[in-house]
Amino acid sequence: MVVVLDGAHLTCEQVHRAAHGSGILMGSTERAEAAWRTAGSLVGPVYGQTTGVGANKDVPVEASGLDLLRSHAGGAGPLIEESRARATLVVRLNQLLAGGSGLDPALLPVLASAVNHGLTPPIRGYGAIGTGDLTALATTALCLLGELPWTPSLHDGHARDADDVPGFALTSGDALPFISSGAATLADAALACHRLRLLLTATTAVAAHSFRAIDASLEPLAQAVQRRPNQAAVAAGLRALVGATSPRHVQDPYGYRAFPQVHGAVLDILDHAERAVTEELNAAPENPLIADGRAWHNGNFHSAQVALALDALRAALVQTATLSATRLTTLTDPAHTGLLPFLAERPGLSGVMILEYVAHSALAALRQLASPVTLGTGVLSLGTEDHASFTPQAARSALAAVEPFEIILACELVAAVRALRQRGLPCGLPLDPAMADRPLDGDIDAARGLLSGLARRCPSRLQADGGAGSADRTTLAELWSLDHTAAAGVAVGRGHDHADGRADDAVDVPVDRGEPGGEQARHGMVVVAHHGHVGGDPEPLLPRRRVDPVGDRVGEAEEDPVPVDEHLAGDLRGGRQRLGRGDRLDVQPQPPALGEEVHVGGPVGSAGHGRREEDETPVTPVA
Repeated sequence: MVVVLDGAHLTCEQVHRAAHGSGILMGSTERAEAAWRTAGSLVGPVYGQTTGVGANKDVPVEASGLDLLRSHAGGAGPLIEESRARATLVVRLNQLLAGGSGLDPALLPVLASAVNHGLTPPIRGYGAIGTGDLTALATTALCLLGELPWTPSLHDGHARDADDVPGFALTSGDALPFISSGAATLADAALACHRLRLLLTATTAVAAHSFRAIDASLEPLAQAVQRRPNQAAVAAGLRALVGATSPRHVQDPYGYRAFPQVHGAVLDILDHAERAVTEELNAAPENPLIADGRAWHNGNFHSAQVALALDALRAALVQTATLSATRLTTLTDPAHTGLLPFLAERPGLSGVMILEYVAHSALAALRQLASPVTLGTGVLSLGTEDHASFTPQAARSALAAVEPFEIILACELVAAVRALRQRGLPCGLPLDPAMADRPLDGDIDAARGLLSGLARRCPSRLQADGGAGSADRTTLAELWSLDHTAAAGVAVGRGHDHADGRADDAVDVPVDRGEPGGEQARHGMVVVAHHGHVGGDPEPLLPRRRVDPVGDRVGEAEEDPVPVDEHLAGDLRGGRQRLGRGDRLDVQPQPPALGEEVHVGGPVGSAGHGRREEDETPVTPVA
């Protein structure tokens, strides 16, 4: 599912897709070109161009930009994962497309080529404190100059040919504009927000299994009780999933009774964090900012807003994770389940006792990660830089929080499924049904693997009044009936699926089932209008937008309907299209606007996806 970068509309979910190999298309460079022309006409002192940097801000220099890159590329620690490094390239490219840097726009397609060929810079983990990812981006610049190798450095087991290595002759004047960004930090923040969004959505589905397992009262989920939009959405989602219960108690523990209040508040915090990150993904953070015919020296590189939002998000995760652990405790208690202690097969056995230990071990790790980074600061460069947000540490901690949170939810899910089965209630999740005492690590791993699928099929955004569209009336039974491998929605092809970047002759690109409301989103070289419904039939026509391979952008539009049952992808839920590999893309002035029809007329290579001529079928959108 190719991501289109235009400097204005990049989302956390798209960063995740591009980081994991979707390929990218580049939008208009008009704003970058305007800033470049302005930068070339500037006179007078300009920070980092005619002066040194940091405490050397008042020292005149001449053409020292390449020395700046070499001196600032000194990070430390292990290399970050390739997906995070790729996300860094994507974020920086999108920021440069927003304009304001003043660097040569001819660099931008070279960055896009690196992303689409699966190449990443060797970025080390330590070196940033929230005032710009200087070491990460200086390292990237040295890769572009050919002074450091890209990763992976081999192609089919051999050293890459010079023509196979993206390179650009950065000038001294390009140096500071290129590294004046927190792109690596924002990449981590975007990846964290996306993954935590999935887990927080899955939390409602996991809690629904526990509600059913102990016959928890649904009275706290009534619409009359709810006061805030996310709280109401959580309660409505649970009502839809759980159905009816036969409560054992007038009031249940807080893990059930206060779940909408706590989890709704966590979603509020996530919404705020995602807005803060998304704003920065599409901003020009440069210092100086080249705009309105001049250079503006400023502090927009400072990322305090993101750091504060991520600190709050990690603290909020502990709240809802704690409720998951408390629900796990009730699932082991005969007073709530009517079953043997610890859901054992027979009296005296341990059953799922160890799950509580595992969950609380993960919860302790999550609490450690929630420690706020914004309580600290740093004074650097002879006192010139006298404050630091430590946003990189906040973003890394948010990304690290995914694992323990996922483990806590998995422990609850394993216990809830066992309780449902012991009570003779239906449960179709593919977890081991054996009740004998045995190692449960495989069960936990399997449950972790189900969470993304549950999230993508869970009714996560319902109307506050409890009304739901056909896509929102998902029950637990419908969740169980889905193919969770397909439901995970993971892209299985990108035109270079191998660790060495070697391209396949063809790739499979998943087609999402969509969300209600008829919104459109770009999926690979195809843009699918969202009319698919969980648990219902797809619309009679599958709208599809195709990209004409005339550059890393898109070309003309053609329209025509195609029935879904004749469509290559088949069913909207988990269908895939077979796409051929082509050679390269050229450049057009503008990217596609949402709702604008485009057409594939030949093979596509540099974006990682294409179509064979025999697969060509123009279509028209459904109103």
